[in-house]
Amino acid sequence: MLEDRRLAVLRAIVEDYVATHEPVGSKALVERHNLGVSPATIRNDMAALEDEGYIAQPHTSAGRVPTDLGYRLFVDRLSGVKPLSSPERRAIQQFLDDAVDLDDVMSRTVRLLAQITRQVALVQYPSLSRSSVRHIELVTLSSTRLIVVVIVDTGRVEQRIIEIGAPVTDATVADLRARLIAAASGKPFSDVPAAVAELDAAFEPDDRPVARAVVSAVLEMVTERGEERVVLGGTAHLARYGESFPLAIQPVLEALEEQVVLLRLLGEASAGGITVRIGHENPVEGLGSTSVITARYGRVDQPVASLGVVGPTHMDYPGTIAAVHAVARYVSRILDETA
Repeated sequence: MLEDRRLAVLRAIVEDYVATHEPVGSKALVERHNLGVSPATIRNDMAALEDEGYIAQPHTSAGRVPTDLGYRLFVDRLSGVKPLSSPERRAIQQFLDDAVDLDDVMSRTVRLLAQITRQVALVQYPSLSRSSVRHIELVTLSSTRLIVVVIVDTGRVEQRIIEIGAPVTDATVADLRARLIAAASGKPFSDVPAAVAELDAAFEPDDRPVARAVVSAVLEMVTERGEERVVLGGTAHLARYGESFPLAIQPVLEALEEQVVLLRLLGEASAGGITVRIGHENPVEGLGSTSVITARYGRVDQPVASLGVVGPTHMDYPGTIAAVHAVARYVSRILDETA
């Protein structure tokens, strides 16, 4: 009973501080919340919560503010998240359904997350390492130039232009295209190298150089990892929280400029559900005064990437968690429909 009552007091402090950004005193708790106990009892509970490290007093004669530990307990004890309204859900669905390709999906997703949560939004492109080949196309640009196009099951498109030393016939291009599709279509990227390794041996000696060049281009596309990237949106929202970053906003902005940092943040998302990193739980230097909420998205059987938001620790956790979860679910549905 005592633990439940103190948790109710902590919840009230978190909710008030998120709403007002001002330290919360016992008088405000009595006036704003029906806690069912006397002001003296609330003061005692606040003292106990402070001793246990869940709240802190920023300066003498001030109210209390939640600590990272207090936010963590609040999030861990959430019995539910704030559900999105029907109009919000319809707006998300319509906005994402209107996307014309993967780049548009990523752009719309990051803008949508930033707008809904009023935080900095991060969206990782589908990872090639978790992707499969949907189709391979080989197009003749000239008698000595070809373009290889690999269409990924997530909607991503990779392409390479190949310069051939000697003219290549349409019949050879058609045969090579058919063999590539038969060997690699539907296979995970990790299985493609073995599937196409001996493909050039099926051709006449004069055609083997072009076959090797095309196979080499396909292997480059399915083995390179340098194109893993994250799109960022809503950085301007941080300006509304300037006072929330005791070490100034600059370290936060500097950290968010690094793609490797963003990939690290999103890479920590758990395979199922939502991951919440609060304050100094974030391993990235410069983000100790922020919270990061992430979720995985992808096909039903295989998450392919992550998305999430970064904001001050005094964010609306129930509402933000609900928004991140909803957007990840809709993006997953789009990928399922394109697979």
